This record gives sequence, C-alpha cells and structure tokens, in this order.
Amino acid sequence: MRIGLVCIRGSVPAFENFGFLPTDIVGSNGLVNGSRAHRVLDGIIIPGGSIVESGSLSPELAFEIRRMASDGKFVLGICSGFQALAERTDIGRKSPCPVYREGLGLLNVTFHPMISNDRVEATITGESFLTSGMSGERITGFHCHTYGEIRGDAPEIMRSRIVRADYHERPGEILSGVCSDDGNVAGTMVHGCLDENQALVSNILKFLDADETARERILEANRKLREALRSELGISTGIRVMDRGGTRGTPPAIMIASTGSDSGKTFILTGLAGALRRRGLRVGVIKVGPDVRDIVPALYLIKEPMEEHSSIRIGRLGWMELRDVLESVRGRYDIILIEGVMSILTGLLNDITPYSGAEIALAAGIPVIMVAGCSKGGIESAVVDLDAHISVLEGLGLEVSCGILNRVYDMDIFERASGGRYLAIPRVEMSERGGTPEVELKLEDFCLKAMETVEEHLDVDTLISFAKKPEFRGYMGPEEIKKVFSP
Repeated sequence: MRIGLVCIRGSVPAFENFGFLPTDIVGSNGLVNGSRAHRVLDGIIIPGGSIVESGSLSPELAFEIRRMASDGKFVLGICSGFQALAERTDIGRKSPCPVYREGLGLLNVTFHPMISNDRVEATITGESFLTSGMSGERITGFHCHTYGEIRGDAPEIMRSRIVRADYHERPGEILSGVCSDDGNVAGTMVHGCLDENQALVSNILKFLDADETARERILEANRKLREALRSELGISTGIRVMDRGGTRGTPPAIMIASTGSDSGKTFILTGLAGALRRRGLRVGVIKVGPDVRDIVPALYLIKEPMEEHSSIRIGRLGWMELRDVLESVRGRYDIILIEGVMSILTGLLNDITPYSGAEIALAAGIPVIMVAGCSKGGIESAVVDLDAHISVLEGLGLEVSCGILNRVYDMDIFERASGGRYLAIPRVEMSERGGTPEVELKLEDFCLKAMETVEEHLDVDTLISFAKKPEFRGYMGPEEIKKVFSP
C-alpha cells in the first residue's frame, strides 16, 4: 500500500503528520521516484499551504490527481488542498472584484474569502471514504485559512463549530467538508483531522483493504518519509539540516513584537527561525493570540507542525493559556520564538487580563525584540515610535533586548535618527505580491528571502543570546498597569 503526499512549493506537509499515513512524495511533475503517480499510488493527500494562491499545481500533477480520482483511488485535500480540488477559489480578499484561481473541478464547490483560525469541533454529516459509518460523530482539529466560505452542490461530509470569523465574534456552524458523488474524493478545512481522530485514519485503511502487515509497512515508510522531510529547510531548497540533539526542561524564549501591524515581525521571525534551524536547533514557533496564519511561513520553512500550544490565549482569543503553553513545550525545543500581536501594547488597558503581548511577555519574564516599520511614517517616526514603546515597556518592568527598524530606505537618515540605538533591515523587494499572510504570498520566496535578509543584516548569535527561560509568575493587575501607563 502506497499513499502519496503532494510536496511542492507552497504546500505545508509539516503542518501535521496526516495520521502517519503518507509513504511517498509526489513532485510538481506528478512523479513518484520517476514513476507516474497514478501507476504506483493507492491514494493521495494534498496538504494546505499557499498552493492555490501561488498557482503551483502543474498540469502534470493535475493530470495525475484527476486520473487517480477517475480510477477510484482516494484523493484527500486539506484546506488549500481542498481548494485545489474545487471548481475555483476567489482569493481577492483585498480586491473589490473577485480574483479567481481555478481548481481541478473534482468537487462541485467554490471558495470565497472568510478568515477562521479557531480550534474546532466538527460534526460528521455525510458518507465518504473518509467518514464512512461516522455520521453524527464529532472530530477535532483546527482551522487556519483565509478563504473558508464554501458554496456549491457537492455532498457535505462535515460541519465545523467556530467562534470567530473575519476577526469578529460569529459563533455557529459552517460547512467544512464535502466529497464527490462517488465518495472517493473528499476535502476538509479541518487541519489535524487525521492526527487527532484515529477513526478517520482507520476509514482510509479500510478503504485500501490494508491488513495488519500493510499497516506496519505504511508506518515504517512514513517514518522514513518524515525523516527525509525534516532534513531539508522548506520544499525543494536543497538546504540540508541536522538536529543537534534535544534540550531538557523549558527552552529559552524570546518575543518578536512590534509597534503596530505590518511592521515586519512575521518576516523577521520567519527568517530567524530558518537561520536557527539551519544551525541544527529545534525551533518552537508560537503566536500570541488566535491568528496562527502569521506563523505559517516559519512552520513551513522549519518543518514543525502546528500544535495546540502554537497560539497563546489572550482574553477569549487563542488556543492555550500561557501557563499550559510553557508546560507543553518542555523538552521539545532548543529555543522558542514568539510572535506578538498588533502593537505589543494593543489591549494593555483592557480590563480583561491578559489582553496584550506585553502582559504575556511580562508574566513569564520573556525578553522582547521590538520592531518598527518605516513604510508608513518614515524612519524618523519609526524611531520615535520605538522610543515611546520601549519607555512604556521598561516602565512595566519588561526587558527589551533590542530594537529593529524594518524596511529602512536611507541608511544615512537611519544613522542620524537612531543615534546607534537600534538595528536596521533595509527595504526588501519581494518578487511576488505580498509580504504578509494577509495577501497572496508565495511561501518559498517569502521564507528564503526572510532567512537571507536576517542572516545578512542581523547578528543571529547575539539575538538568540537574549533568549531566557520563561517562568510563569502571574499577571499584573489592570489598576497597576494603568498607573504605569498613565503616571
């Protein structure tokens, strides 16, 4: 029994282990070790990522997927892999007019902009190779998508309970999985569904008539496949990595925070994660708040899965409480990189505790690298913004290790404005539209450019030396915060 995993530029097989099922890599040419996929595989899994946005499904790969579907073999798409199986996806979230990417047309649905980043519980509502005999049962996983509104006539197989959509409280059930009329092609928006729900994995193995011997062979082949995937940064980069060895106890951590959204913290965190992984370190990447899409580029580059501890809860938003996150990461990584949310001060004066990145860093003694972008207000304003933020943070008792001005367009002005207080990253020209997960993004280009930029312009050894072992010590109360913020 052989199960293929599509592993092309823009796909994120590291997001999950797919229930330890895949045994072979299917390249963009549709080949598996030189053989056409439909001739050697019994099924294929298409993972999430940016394969729809980047248009990276080649005609050769598309042919193989269609052929496997027509031959009655199973085809499973997850998130953007699901979108690739659909009729088309409108990726024009920032456009007043639809911007369509055509899919393979194997599932009679279309996708439209709708952001969801919840941990979810989904109810099985229909029959397919994936959900056979499970009607009414509930499964768990997570959503991590920008284009999640599904319209069409394909038979539905699951609906997810969500709390938020498009950054607003919007509790309810949404369609999150469908199948073909024959039931051998299915798509779901629920990441982690195979890892967290053994019944789905068992259904796939039953569909393949896999006996115990075949299952053992699949598990062993998957182990070797995962080792091969983890030995390379990104997809098809040729950059090989080796683990130095694990660490005991709680790993040191540092937060990449900013003076506001679109400052470049995602870019810097991604580049730093790649630089550290290249050195053989096992890097944990975590987001403050619920928008885990921001850490997808880093996870894609370093081949780490999305975990429940990947999102630190603030207020009612996010997945796991800080105290539990710190316990969950013990012994698993050599260093933890935490990406802040909006400005590190945003939400600081909310009566709900915690509600800001500053409170998270302060509660666990996590040092902070502050980032300010120069695109909107210029270099001078960025310096003033950094000065003001750092003053408040230090008043709270938070350790700010350094400040970085991002997208610096004139080094002379930077030197005069910063007076040597801060570091600089020059403006980077991206070959493709978009530098954040909010818009169309080619993961490979973004990730490699981020790593190249960080390694060229920052002293990585110095930055990681700032990291300290976090220890939860409780949150500062609202009244105490107000006294510091408004003395």
